[in-house]
Amino acid sequence: MSKVRITKIPPSIDMHTSHNLSSDYKRRVCGYARVSTDSDEQYTSYEAQVDYYTRYIKSHDNWVFVGVYTDEGISGTSTKNRAGFNKMIRDALAGKIDLIVTKSVSRFARNTLDSIATIRKLKEHNVEVFFEKENIYTFDGKGELLLTIMSSLAQEESRSISENVTWGHRKRFADGKFSLGYSRFLGYDKGADGSLVINEKEAEVVRYIYHEFIAGRSMSYIAKRLTEQGIPTPGGSSVWQSTTIRSIILNEKYKGDALLQKYYTVDFLTKRVKMNEGEVAQYYIENSHPAVIPPDEWEQAQAEMQRRSKAKHSYSCNDSLFSSRVICDDCGSFYGRKVWHSTDKYRRIIWRCNSKFDGEHICRTPVIDDIVIKYSFAKALHILLSDKKQLISDCNEIIRELTDNTDIDAEIAAAESERESICKLIDTARNAVSSGKPITDTFSMLEQRYTDVTDKIESLDRKRKDRTVRAAEIVKFVDAISTQESEPDDFSEDLWTATVDYVRAYHDDTLGFVFRNGDEVRVGV
Repeated sequence: MSKVRITKIPPSIDMHTSHNLSSDYKRRVCGYARVSTDSDEQYTSYEAQVDYYTRYIKSHDNWVFVGVYTDEGISGTSTKNRAGFNKMIRDALAGKIDLIVTKSVSRFARNTLDSIATIRKLKEHNVEVFFEKENIYTFDGKGELLLTIMSSLAQEESRSISENVTWGHRKRFADGKFSLGYSRFLGYDKGADGSLVINEKEAEVVRYIYHEFIAGRSMSYIAKRLTEQGIPTPGGSSVWQSTTIRSIILNEKYKGDALLQKYYTVDFLTKRVKMNEGEVAQYYIENSHPAVIPPDEWEQAQAEMQRRSKAKHSYSCNDSLFSSRVICDDCGSFYGRKVWHSTDKYRRIIWRCNSKFDGEHICRTPVIDDIVIKYSFAKALHILLSDKKQLISDCNEIIRELTDNTDIDAEIAAAESERESICKLIDTARNAVSSGKPITDTFSMLEQRYTDVTDKIESLDRKRKDRTVRAAEIVKFVDAISTQESEPDDFSEDLWTATVDYVRAYHDDTLGFVFRNGDEVRVGV
């Protein structure tokens, strides 16, 4: 039997790069540099990194310098929005790069999932990464294990930083301190001491929005008018949207208050933000800065928003002051503006119940036009003002009653005191639980009491605000009728807005004008 002979055949191809080992092939190498902020100090660091990797790569005889890919002022927790990083990966996968040199794992990615997935994808395309600080080559046998450990550590570092930043924000909120994105917030500038200062030019736009909305204009109409006037949106766009108008009307900062932590970050890796629906604490600061809109007017706008949201049918987008002000007594729907004979000489604009022919029921309420509404308004106002002196006296008495919140304030104070006592009992119960003492259903009972008392406080507070809004409406009503003749010569938009709450159309061909003081005057059409 012949002697077994083994001959070793040395490798001729690099298993990672697929290049012939006997050739003088030079690896195409690039650098990757990233800094996390836009400060001057970090920018200097950024420039230094670019210069360093350029010289470092060129100093290796067997490397060919491809370039340095960079990202400035971008967080490292995700690779999604890093343009320089993503371009480098595309070029590497396209076969333009053999080796990527970067400072450390934390510079490459602070997200373990992103880091490992990217490294493996590069490895499949024969592209290696060298982490200089950790001295890790990803083609090395120990590379992936070390990389996994280092990436996890970097991710935990990012989590710690995120938690520290979040804690800092919440501490500032608890101290009543906050900041705005001034470049996208209409009506305020940042003062020398960091406080909010009213920008009068922008504030006029905000006041116009509130005035028109309270007067009955739709949000889409207001947006259309601002677009036509060439007024830029808070974000600098030339086209306004009704959603922007809505956000301005609902923002409490315009009345001088601030609700902090409306949103919170759910995941420090994805940076996903969610509306705060009670998951984390909020802070409400009253009178934190100068108001653009008087508080009573702001509350009026909120009441108007609620009135429209409770309507049976959606609020009309028409630009008329009568839009969504006339209600069908048969079905409760708004009247809407319609066009009859739109293509011939008999063209006519009329108002009719929006649900007149919906289903089997046909509303019996009348069809009317602008002239009828205006004429009927004048008649109703004439009847209302027949004893103007007594009317004003009655209104002033209502205003006095509405502005006397002594009883409500006392109820709120008592409820808040009760809630404070419940909080102390809850803390005692928590301590008992932590020490292992059985407390049966006591804790649940206390939590329910806390919820009930909180609901009571919110209800009382809402009642007080409603009374304030109602008083403000009647004050405007009195101001409007004080100098008004019994029957105006011409229709006045301001008079209509200040005096009329809504109009009810009846099937007997009468219109009932419900005025701001609560009186209803019915007139025939």
